[in-house]
Amino acid sequence: MDEPQNDPKVIKRRTDLTGFLRKEAAAQGFDLCRITLPDAIPQAPERLQHFVDAGRHGTMAWMEETIERRGDPRVLWSDVRSIVMFGMNYGPDDDPRALQALPDKAAISVYARNRDYHDVIKGRLKEIATRFAARAGADVKVFVDTAPVMEKPLAAAAGLGWQGKHTNLVSREFGSWLFLGSLFTTAELEIDEGERDHCGSCRACLDACPTDAFPAPYQIDARRCISYLTIEHKGVIDAALRPAFGNRIYGCDDCLAACPWNKFAAEAREMKLKAREDLKAPDIAFFLTLDDSRFRTYFSGSPVKRIGRDRFVRNVLIAAGNSGSAALVPACESLLGDGSADVRGMAVWALARLALPDRFAALRREHLPREADDTVRAEWMMEI
Repeated sequence: MDEPQNDPKVIKRRTDLTGFLRKEAAAQGFDLCRITLPDAIPQAPERLQHFVDAGRHGTMAWMEETIERRGDPRVLWSDVRSIVMFGMNYGPDDDPRALQALPDKAAISVYARNRDYHDVIKGRLKEIATRFAARAGADVKVFVDTAPVMEKPLAAAAGLGWQGKHTNLVSREFGSWLFLGSLFTTAELEIDEGERDHCGSCRACLDACPTDAFPAPYQIDARRCISYLTIEHKGVIDAALRPAFGNRIYGCDDCLAACPWNKFAAEAREMKLKAREDLKAPDIAFFLTLDDSRFRTYFSGSPVKRIGRDRFVRNVLIAAGNSGSAALVPACESLLGDGSADVRGMAVWALARLALPDRFAALRREHLPREADDTVRAEWMMEI
């Protein structure tokens, strides 16, 4: 039988365990640690179902397959009694949008400019979970992004911030730059109050989106989102959207960076989350030379590695096509015979924008008759 919740011993135990968790979180480098209940997001299942029914999840089939568990933490784990949400600041040292003024450079999202945050955060959470389980005598599970957990609504319910009109979490202390992780436990802990919405009439994030990916405030269509298209989407990217990518080759920070609450943001303290110097403004030309082996070596330990060389070079070729730099023509030409149809197709598109008309026509005569892939043939025909 459960002990009465107002029993002084029960209250003290909750207080002690909660204080222990907060100290452990701070010791592991987390900037925020707050707690909510598993039933704190009752509107999430309906909103998630609407998102999926509208097809706005694109090709992320796993989202539809895990919809029931994703919408209700108690379906994911029926024994959970408390959910601890952690936030770690990864704020950049400058505005990432400034890189858009350098079209021969490649823009990689702030979060992916060093170590994979999944590894960094999950390792820290496991250490906290081990010590907490021993102290509490309770079961625990930790999750970081890849599990069917709606971290942003849970973080808002716990009071780490609120979901802004761009659907991402916004913090009054750290702006848009927070990595999230969660610890589910059978222990009962002190519950924090949620955070209210502070967006007001502002729509800076919506107006900043290069591809108009927000059908309405607080709604996103992944099929038009550069982050989704450069990371999750496999195959051909809509030709109508490519010019809006600019030099963004992995993710997009525009809606995050535009938020006025970033005036309170601070640079990341965790060294593993600070940008590598060679990823702050890398040359597009260099990335066009990467084969699979060099790609894997260069991005070892980076989240960029998980999309694979072919999808990555596909993205780089879109940036090359948007650069206006004729100096990239030879590198693009060398990729017309690449083993990946996605790479060959985007090489065609880039050359149609960069090469002189006579040169492009000559390349078409040379390569089109030998091309077996229908999507690549379509690129050659589309640009004539």
